[in-house]
Amino acid sequence: MDNSADAPSQGRRLWRWSRWQVIGIAALALLALAISSLFADDGAHTLDRGLMLALRTPGTTDDPLGPKWFEDVMRDMTALGGIGVVIGSTLVLCGWFMLRRRLGDIAILAGSLVGAQVLSAIAKFFISRPRPDLVSYEAEIYSASFPSGHTLMATVAYVTFAMLLAADVGDRRSREFLLGVAWVAAIAVGVSRIYLGVHWPSDVLAGWAIGALWMIAMSRLIPRLQWRHG
Repeated sequence: MDNSADAPSQGRRLWRWSRWQVIGIAALALLALAISSLFADDGAHTLDRGLMLALRTPGTTDDPLGPKWFEDVMRDMTALGGIGVVIGSTLVLCGWFMLRRRLGDIAILAGSLVGAQVLSAIAKFFISRPRPDLVSYEAEIYSASFPSGHTLMATVAYVTFAMLLAADVGDRRSREFLLGVAWVAAIAVGVSRIYLGVHWPSDVLAGWAIGALWMIAMSRLIPRLQWRHG
């Protein structure tokens, strides 16, 4: 029997597994690097301090590098991971799902975000890492430093949005585009947290890593997130 017709689907399946394996390995590496900084002198690795100071004007740690308008852009980026924006965008997407009678997707979305928030809260409670003391904060802070909650929630929220929307898209390139946009948003949030001086770089690495690992777990447990088409 000629199985050539099955080759494209088999290739896509292998690519999907390979992609998630690469993401998982990268996430574990980032998490290991982030955790290692917790055992360094003063609770922050030398690389953490160096990167933080490299983003400030020499001799004036209160002034981030770049023009004032760029600082405003970074504040806009960091807001993408804020609880207000995440909840607001989640409610909008839930409204869309309700109109389309996709109650299962609402449950998946809620479970994904609640689970990520629980993971963040547990890590912050037990690790209780202080916020960076090298620079003046450019945004209000309310919790411990490790991991970056904004980064973790942005990663989980936007990747979940993309995966649920992509589940009904037949074209692979369109699905990859949606997922790519989600990761760009997550990366932008993390970079902005470092730039604004409210997190150590390792806090952000942990946020990306934990978020990625949580999404891998979700995608393995929930068929809806595996982009299977009839």
